[in-house]
Amino acid sequence: MIDNTTVSFLYRIFPSKKIRGFFKCTMKISMIGSGYVGLTTGTCLAELGNEVLCVDIDEKKIENLKNCILPIYEPGLKEFVEKNMREERLKFTTELKSAILFAEVIFIAVGTPQGRNEEADLTAVREVASLIGKYIKSYKVVVIKSTVPVGTANTIKEVIKKNLSGTCEFDVVSNPEFLREGEAIYDFMNPDRIVIGTDNGKARKIMEQIYSAVARAEKPILFTDIKSSELIKYASNAMLATRISFMNELALLCDKVGGDVKLISKGMGLDKRICPRFLQAGAGWGGSCFPKDVRALIKTMAEHGVESKILKAVVEVNENQKSIIVTKIKRLVPNLKGKSIAVWGLSFKPKTDDMREAPSITIIQSLLKEGARVMAFDPIGEANARK
Repeated sequence: MIDNTTVSFLYRIFPSKKIRGFFKCTMKISMIGSGYVGLTTGTCLAELGNEVLCVDIDEKKIENLKNCILPIYEPGLKEFVEKNMREERLKFTTELKSAILFAEVIFIAVGTPQGRNEEADLTAVREVASLIGKYIKSYKVVVIKSTVPVGTANTIKEVIKKNLSGTCEFDVVSNPEFLREGEAIYDFMNPDRIVIGTDNGKARKIMEQIYSAVARAEKPILFTDIKSSELIKYASNAMLATRISFMNELALLCDKVGGDVKLISKGMGLDKRICPRFLQAGAGWGGSCFPKDVRALIKTMAEHGVESKILKAVVEVNENQKSIIVTKIKRLVPNLKGKSIAVWGLSFKPKTDDMREAPSITIIQSLLKEGARVMAFDPIGEANARK
């Protein structure tokens, strides 16, 4: 079998589908969940030469995807989807059973939203696992791409076993995603790291084959035990959130004493031990990952008898930061009633239409309570913001 690196190279130099037909796709992959992570990852895996079937229970979403109408905005994604659909490496379906039978490797990329008690809600993950157990007839590698608390892989194994109709073998692998919204295509093709948690040699070889086209000598695949892999995602997001909250708190001191937080950030970032990324003060962090992942990690630590004083403070600083913007405006204009305020930028960060926990929501609501008239603009996120 030709390895993925060779296939990817041949696909670039042989655009003709007829010529490319001589080269067998490396893997048949089903991506269960066609949201931000599933659609982006599935499309990029197809770009590497695999046959990918993306699944979702939302019939309207799948119908739109078949017509190349995407549910999210991500630079370059639409072009990748169109290309790989045209070359018949990327398809979409609502038929979960067919997708499970089709695949050699099944990725679980369904949502894990924040639950009532700030824990990760694993309802969708468990439901998918039970159906995998019900329908598999041959060996599969089940890859958890969703962000899940430590210990979830063991839970998934038990759920699949419980629902097996025979004695079919399978392996469960943890493979957290590290895609930045607005840079996801680049991040997949040029990853800082690829983390794979597995306790099985056969599954390891299959995962190595899938990612061989994007792994680099200076940035090889990091193989770990499953629990360490599950924790790496949460730990990474919590550290990045901590850096931002630290700089936002430092910005408050700068306001009091007259320092320039941008220059302080630059001075800190020149230290090779610190580096400049995620040292920018602002309105606070939001989005689909940081808020729920930091809170979920706090919850997990509490469940194991570990108090997280640092992360609790990180969340508190971030929530306070959202209201500070309006406080600063009122220093300049004490009475905001009837005043027109322009808000430029609505999504939680540039180059995305994701409005989840965007600081702009809190800021605009506060301005409206003060009686201001808000004129809001975002070149990409405006349609989602209207909802």
